[in-house]
Amino acid sequence: MAGWGEFALAMAVFLGSHALTARPGLKAPLVARLGQAGFGLAYSLLSLALLGWVIVAAGRAPFVALWLLAPWQAGLALAMMLAACLLAAHAIAGVNPLSFGSRAAPFDPAQPGIAGVSRHPVLLALALWAFAHLIANGDLAHLLLFAPLGLFALIGMTAIDRRKRRTLANWPVLARNTSLLPLASLVTGRWRPGLPPLVPTLAGLAAWALLIWLHPAVIGADPLVWWR
Repeated sequence: MAGWGEFALAMAVFLGSHALTARPGLKAPLVARLGQAGFGLAYSLLSLALLGWVIVAAGRAPFVALWLLAPWQAGLALAMMLAACLLAAHAIAGVNPLSFGSRAAPFDPAQPGIAGVSRHPVLLALALWAFAHLIANGDLAHLLLFAPLGLFALIGMTAIDRRKRRTLANWPVLARNTSLLPLASLVTGRWRPGLPPLVPTLAGLAAWALLIWLHPAVIGADPLVWWR
Protein backbone atom coordinates (compact mmCIF):
# COMPACT_ATOMS: atom_id res chain seq x y z
CA MET A 1 0.00 0.00 0.00
CA ALA A 2 1.71 3.12 -1.28
CA GLY A 3 2.10 5.89 1.26
CA TRP A 4 2.24 3.61 4.31
CA GLY A 5 6.04 3.36 4.42
CA GLU A 6 6.71 6.41 6.63
CA PHE A 7 3.98 5.43 9.07
CA ALA A 8 5.31 1.86 9.38
CA LEU A 9 8.85 3.14 9.92
CA ALA A 10 7.75 5.72 12.51
CA MET A 11 5.78 3.11 14.48
CA ALA A 12 8.68 0.65 14.37
CA VAL A 13 11.17 3.25 15.62
CA PHE A 14 8.78 4.52 18.32
CA LEU A 15 7.98 1.07 19.72
CA GLY A 16 11.57 -0.12 19.28
CA SER A 17 12.94 2.82 21.26
CA HIS A 18 10.75 1.87 24.22
CA ALA A 19 11.67 -1.81 24.02
CA LEU A 20 15.42 -1.16 23.75
CA THR A 21 15.65 1.43 26.52
CA ALA A 22 13.81 -0.94 28.86
CA ARG A 23 16.58 -3.53 28.54
CA PRO A 24 18.93 -3.40 31.57
CA GLY A 25 22.00 -3.97 29.42
CA LEU A 26 21.30 -0.79 27.48
CA LYS A 27 19.62 1.30 30.16
CA ALA A 28 22.25 0.85 32.88
CA PRO A 29 25.16 2.38 30.87
CA LEU A 30 22.96 5.30 29.83
CA VAL A 31 21.89 5.97 33.43
CA ALA A 32 25.54 5.72 34.54
CA ARG A 33 26.57 8.27 31.92
CA LEU A 34 23.61 10.67 32.15
CA GLY A 35 22.42 10.11 35.72
CA GLN A 36 18.88 9.03 36.59
CA ALA A 37 17.45 12.53 36.09
CA GLY A 38 19.37 13.07 32.86
CA PHE A 39 18.28 9.72 31.48
CA GLY A 40 14.65 10.45 32.39
CA LEU A 41 14.79 13.84 30.67
CA ALA A 42 16.50 12.51 27.54
CA TYR A 43 14.12 9.56 27.33
CA SER A 44 11.08 11.82 27.72
CA LEU A 45 12.28 14.23 25.02
CA LEU A 46 13.06 11.34 22.65
CA SER A 47 9.64 9.77 23.28
CA LEU A 48 7.83 13.05 22.64
CA ALA A 49 9.78 13.67 19.43
CA LEU A 50 9.09 10.15 18.13
CA LEU A 51 5.43 10.37 19.14
CA GLY A 52 5.13 13.62 17.20
CA TRP A 53 6.64 11.91 14.17
CA VAL A 54 4.21 8.98 14.43
CA ILE A 55 1.21 11.31 14.67
CA VAL A 56 2.36 13.33 11.64
CA ALA A 57 3.04 10.12 9.69
CA ALA A 58 -0.46 8.82 10.53
CA GLY A 59 -1.93 12.03 9.12
CA ARG A 60 0.07 11.56 5.90
CA ALA A 61 -0.96 7.94 5.43
CA PRO A 62 -3.76 7.10 2.97
CA PHE A 63 -7.19 7.76 4.46
CA VAL A 64 -9.21 4.55 4.84
CA ALA A 65 -12.48 5.23 6.67
CA LEU A 66 -13.64 2.58 9.14
CA TRP A 67 -16.68 4.27 10.70
CA LEU A 68 -18.68 7.48 10.36
CA LEU A 69 -18.13 10.15 12.97
CA ALA A 70 -20.97 11.55 15.07
CA PRO A 71 -21.30 14.26 17.75
CA TRP A 72 -21.50 11.67 20.55
CA GLN A 73 -18.04 10.39 19.64
CA ALA A 74 -16.58 13.88 19.87
CA GLY A 75 -18.32 14.42 23.21
CA LEU A 76 -17.06 11.10 24.58
CA ALA A 77 -13.52 11.90 23.45
CA LEU A 78 -13.67 15.29 25.18
CA ALA A 79 -14.88 13.66 28.41
CA MET A 80 -12.14 11.04 28.26
CA MET A 81 -9.53 13.76 27.70
CA LEU A 82 -10.86 15.69 30.71
CA ALA A 83 -10.42 12.58 32.85
CA ALA A 84 -6.93 12.06 31.42
CA CYS A 85 -5.88 15.64 32.21
CA LEU A 86 -7.21 15.42 35.77
CA LEU A 87 -5.48 12.07 36.34
CA ALA A 88 -2.17 13.38 35.05
CA ALA A 89 -2.36 16.59 37.08
CA HIS A 90 -3.16 14.79 40.33
CA ALA A 91 -0.48 12.17 39.63
CA ILE A 92 2.22 14.80 39.11
CA ALA A 93 1.18 16.66 42.26
CA GLY A 94 0.56 13.55 44.35
CA VAL A 95 2.51 10.81 46.11
CA ASN A 96 2.51 7.28 44.72
CA PRO A 97 5.45 4.87 45.14
CA LEU A 98 3.58 2.13 43.26
CA SER A 99 4.01 3.62 39.79
CA PHE A 100 5.83 6.47 38.06
CA GLY A 101 5.03 10.13 37.53
CA SER A 102 4.58 10.95 41.24
CA ARG A 103 6.72 11.49 44.31
CA ALA A 104 7.48 8.26 46.16
CA ALA A 105 7.27 9.53 49.76
CA PRO A 106 5.78 10.25 52.19
CA PHE A 107 2.94 7.86 51.33
CA ASP A 108 0.10 6.91 53.65
CA PRO A 109 -1.48 3.59 52.55
CA ALA A 110 -4.65 4.48 54.48
CA GLN A 111 -5.05 7.65 52.36
CA PRO A 112 -3.59 6.72 48.96
CA GLY A 113 -4.88 9.80 47.15
CA ILE A 114 -4.73 9.48 43.36
CA ALA A 115 -3.46 5.89 43.74
CA GLY A 116 -6.90 5.07 45.15
CA VAL A 117 -8.42 6.00 41.80
CA SER A 118 -5.84 3.98 39.90
CA ARG A 119 -2.54 2.48 40.97
CA HIS A 120 -1.09 3.78 37.69
CA PRO A 121 -2.79 7.13 36.99
CA VAL A 122 -0.28 8.32 34.38
CA LEU A 123 -0.60 5.15 32.33
CA LEU A 124 -4.38 5.28 32.69
CA ALA A 125 -4.28 8.88 31.43
CA LEU A 126 -2.19 7.78 28.43
CA ALA A 127 -4.65 4.97 27.68
CA LEU A 128 -7.60 7.38 27.87
CA TRP A 129 -5.77 9.81 25.58
CA ALA A 130 -5.11 7.06 23.03
CA PHE A 131 -8.61 5.60 23.02
CA ALA A 132 -10.22 9.05 22.97
CA HIS A 133 -8.35 9.90 19.79
CA LEU A 134 -9.13 6.48 18.33
CA ILE A 135 -12.86 7.10 18.86
CA ALA A 136 -12.68 10.63 17.43
CA ASN A 137 -10.90 9.68 14.19
CA GLY A 138 -12.30 6.49 12.70
CA ASP A 139 -9.76 5.70 9.99
CA LEU A 140 -7.28 2.85 9.56
CA ALA A 141 -4.07 4.80 10.14
CA HIS A 142 -5.27 6.22 13.45
CA LEU A 143 -6.59 2.82 14.52
CA LEU A 144 -3.12 1.36 13.88
CA LEU A 145 -1.61 4.28 15.82
CA PHE A 146 -3.81 4.71 18.87
CA ALA A 147 -4.95 1.13 19.54
CA PRO A 148 -1.37 -0.14 20.14
CA LEU A 149 -0.53 2.93 22.23
CA GLY A 150 -3.58 2.41 24.42
CA LEU A 151 -2.88 -1.30 24.82
CA PHE A 152 0.79 -0.55 25.50
CA ALA A 153 -0.25 1.70 28.40
CA LEU A 154 -2.62 -0.91 29.82
CA ILE A 155 -0.05 -3.70 29.56
CA GLY A 156 2.49 -1.42 31.22
CA MET A 157 0.33 -1.33 34.36
CA THR A 158 0.64 -5.07 34.93
CA ALA A 159 4.36 -4.97 34.08
CA ILE A 160 5.00 -2.29 36.72
CA ASP A 161 2.94 -4.23 39.26
CA ARG A 162 5.11 -7.31 38.73
CA ARG A 163 8.29 -5.28 39.14
CA LYS A 164 7.07 -3.43 42.23
CA ARG A 165 6.04 -6.69 43.89
CA ARG A 166 9.64 -7.85 43.51
CA THR A 167 11.36 -4.62 44.53
CA LEU A 168 9.11 -3.28 47.31
CA ALA A 169 9.26 -5.46 50.43
CA ASN A 170 6.14 -3.76 51.85
CA TRP A 171 4.19 -3.80 48.57
CA PRO A 172 1.12 -5.58 50.09
CA VAL A 173 0.83 -2.88 52.75
CA LEU A 174 1.36 0.00 50.34
CA ALA A 175 -1.07 -1.36 47.75
CA ARG A 176 -3.85 -2.61 50.02
CA ASN A 177 -6.18 0.36 49.38
CA THR A 178 -5.34 0.74 45.70
CA SER A 179 -6.36 -1.23 42.64
CA LEU A 180 -5.24 -2.03 39.13
CA LEU A 181 -8.76 -1.51 37.78
CA PRO A 182 -9.85 2.14 38.03
CA LEU A 183 -12.04 2.85 41.07
CA ALA A 184 -12.19 -0.84 42.08
CA SER A 185 -10.88 0.03 45.54
CA LEU A 186 -13.76 2.51 45.91
CA VAL A 187 -16.36 -0.04 44.80
CA THR A 188 -15.01 -2.68 47.20
CA GLY A 189 -14.92 -0.21 50.09
CA ARG A 190 -11.15 -0.26 50.59
CA TRP A 191 -10.84 3.45 49.77
CA ARG A 192 -12.99 6.39 50.82
CA PRO A 193 -11.93 9.57 49.03
CA GLY A 194 -12.04 13.03 50.51
CA LEU A 195 -12.25 16.29 48.60
CA PRO A 196 -9.63 16.35 45.81
CA PRO A 197 -6.83 18.93 46.17
CA LEU A 198 -7.85 22.18 44.53
CA VAL A 199 -4.62 23.14 42.76
CA PRO A 200 -4.17 19.89 40.75
CA THR A 201 -7.87 19.93 39.87
CA LEU A 202 -7.61 23.48 38.51
CA ALA A 203 -4.38 22.59 36.71
CA GLY A 204 -6.06 19.60 35.04
CA LEU A 205 -9.02 21.72 33.95
CA ALA A 206 -6.68 24.40 32.62
CA ALA A 207 -4.61 21.82 30.69
CA TRP A 208 -7.80 20.38 29.16
CA ALA A 209 -9.00 23.82 28.06
CA LEU A 210 -5.55 24.70 26.69
CA LEU A 211 -5.39 21.50 24.65
CA ILE A 212 -8.81 22.20 23.15
CA TRP A 213 -7.76 25.76 22.29
CA LEU A 214 -4.41 24.75 20.74
CA HIS A 215 -5.67 21.64 18.94
CA PRO A 216 -6.88 23.35 15.73
CA ALA A 217 -3.62 25.30 15.29
CA VAL A 218 -1.21 22.51 16.24
CA ILE A 219 -3.00 19.37 15.00
CA GLY A 220 -5.34 20.86 12.42
CA ALA A 221 -8.57 19.38 13.82
CA ASP A 222 -11.09 21.28 15.93
CA PRO A 223 -12.43 19.18 18.86
CA LEU A 224 -15.44 21.51 19.11
CA VAL A 225 -16.36 21.49 15.43
CA TRP A 226 -19.71 19.78 16.09
CA TRP A 227 -20.84 22.60 18.38
CA ARG A 228 -19.63 25.66 16.50
